[in-house]
Amino acid sequence: MPSFRFIIIALLAYAFMAMFAFCDDFHESDSQVWKVGQRRWTMAQEYNYGKWIEANVAEDFFIRHDIPVDCADVPYALRWIYARIHHLPAAATTGGNRLIGHWSKDWARIPTNAAWDKDRRFRAALMAMLASTNTKTLPFDTYPIRVAADSVTGGTVFLAVEDHSGVVSHIVLDGSTAHPVQTLEAGSPARVQKLFRRNLILPRPDDNISGLLKFKWPIKTSDGWCYLSKKEYPFYSEEQYSSDFTHGFIDYLEAIAMRIDPKVYDPNEKAEKVIHTITNRLNQRIPIVLAGFKKCHETQCPEESRLWEIYSTPDRDEFIGVMVDHLERIIKANHLDRDAIINKMANVQLEISPGQSITLQYVFQNFQWLSSDPEASIEARWALDKCGMIAIHRKNARESISFIQKKYGYTDPPYAEREIQTQQEIVDKMTMEGQKNNCATDSR
Repeated sequence: MPSFRFIIIALLAYAFMAMFAFCDDFHESDSQVWKVGQRRWTMAQEYNYGKWIEANVAEDFFIRHDIPVDCADVPYALRWIYARIHHLPAAATTGGNRLIGHWSKDWARIPTNAAWDKDRRFRAALMAMLASTNTKTLPFDTYPIRVAADSVTGGTVFLAVEDHSGVVSHIVLDGSTAHPVQTLEAGSPARVQKLFRRNLILPRPDDNISGLLKFKWPIKTSDGWCYLSKKEYPFYSEEQYSSDFTHGFIDYLEAIAMRIDPKVYDPNEKAEKVIHTITNRLNQRIPIVLAGFKKCHETQCPEESRLWEIYSTPDRDEFIGVMVDHLERIIKANHLDRDAIINKMANVQLEISPGQSITLQYVFQNFQWLSSDPEASIEARWALDKCGMIAIHRKNARESISFIQKKYGYTDPPYAEREIQTQQEIVDKMTMEGQKNNCATDSR
């Protein structure tokens, strides 16, 4: 049964939309990017948007649709694509402080199509919009929200001021992940790339334009399309910026997690669920690694190429590493029987290729040696070639030292010294790992 607060918010949202019912009959031009008719954003549409992201936006979404993106492009692109599919209003504030949207006629000469991904006019407008927006424009198109399970939903934007952004992909309310808020993110520069699926990573915001945000709803007035004041939107709140927000919690991220999923899980039950999550992610990795080996063994897959984006697994491997660390913390914090848990993992078989299997225990104990490179052998991809991975890490660190010495040794000696020390620590660690694993050493 819906909560009293939800009912009140729903009534407010209905009143909010009723305020602008007079604009439903305005004329729409055939020259604009797409038409919206009487359709408007509502709370129901926000929830539908979240469900659409969860059901349709996988890591390869922008690869399948051939759309180059960087981190700030992900929130904008997904919002506009959903709005285009469902004929809802969409807007964006460009770097020149101009509000553009579905009503814009700049692309009138380009033909349109009923299918969004075949609509050349929409794609042209989308690419122009993405080129004109960034993490600095996001605060003009979004507003801060209260942090609760009914407000932080799929499609919610997260923003670290002028630095990084992404969207919430879905919320996990069974304790099987390191954080209930799961996100989709992209790297820089803009390119056709695979999205990273992560547990929420977000520093505490020190202003009211970053943190967890939602897109404003464009409304039509007699003067054209515009936004209302952020305080007039139904999810609006600045609670996450208050000093009280983190009171009683370890940090900002825990405060978010406990407001969304306050249930205290039995440690053994939580450990089981985390193991299940790790197993699922590894089983999803198997066909990608096999396909990548077959494709990249025949054709080179250089880093940042389309084939690299399809068959490399840095995001999956990072997620697995985070979950392994999370499981270790659960075991340690709750004094669980680690040996019993490890033994249980030894009974879980992963068939990494026809006739070749490893155990979940092996991955748990050796995940740091997984290779994300699609050109690597099956053995290297699954940490069965530890000596090879140790040699690669050592070689990369030595090359970094050489580069730093040449680039900064004379121009910025203090910086060079710090960075060289960091890389030398990697060299030393890899040397020790090589000795521990009886790897052949080189003399360089």
